[in-house]
Amino acid sequence: MTRLHAFARRARLATLIAGTALCLQAGAATTVHKFEPTAQLGGNTLQLNGKGTRVRLVFKAYDMGLYTTRRASTPAELLTLPGPKRLQFTALRELQGTELGRLFLRGMGDNAPSAQLTRHTLSTTRLIEIFSGKPKLMPGDTFAMDFIPGKGTQFYIQGQAQGEPVGDDEFFSLVLRIWFGDMPADVKLRDALLDGGRD
Repeated sequence: MTRLHAFARRARLATLIAGTALCLQAGAATTVHKFEPTAQLGGNTLQLNGKGTRVRLVFKAYDMGLYTTRRASTPAELLTLPGPKRLQFTALRELQGTELGRLFLRGMGDNAPSAQLTRHTLSTTRLIEIFSGKPKLMPGDTFAMDFIPGKGTQFYIQGQAQGEPVGDDEFFSLVLRIWFGDMPADVKLRDALLDGGRD
């Protein structure tokens, strides 16, 4: 390889890396789909706490909005915040239901001791069943996770409730830790969801 060819190859590689970095930097900050500023849940008005985009490698997977009763700007504040909460999602590309469920389960496992996960085997199994029952989520499809204290976590796909609510407060904290635990699925997405919903 000549020196000129080697230089050209390094230049192309640098351009690719820079482009990838820009994609990752911009991905969580700008959502494709609009999230309403408020939502009603369990007789409460929730505020959009933040919104962002989940990026895996260089691919945008889904837009996500976090709704809470009161502003939370850190993971600790969110995880200790009482009251109902909503996680709202819109798929940005074709997502395999089984793979999505598996990634959620892995996210919980990355952020909780195995004994804690074992206590919620029935609820985590139900989560997997719900997403596995939907072979594919197509771009524009929506899904959501609503938590109402005393009732549990209700899963939705395309606005349709998927069975009855499952789990308790601790189970929903495991769900939240997928994005807000010590090993979040996407750090930039976590920060966007805690930034107050600004564009």
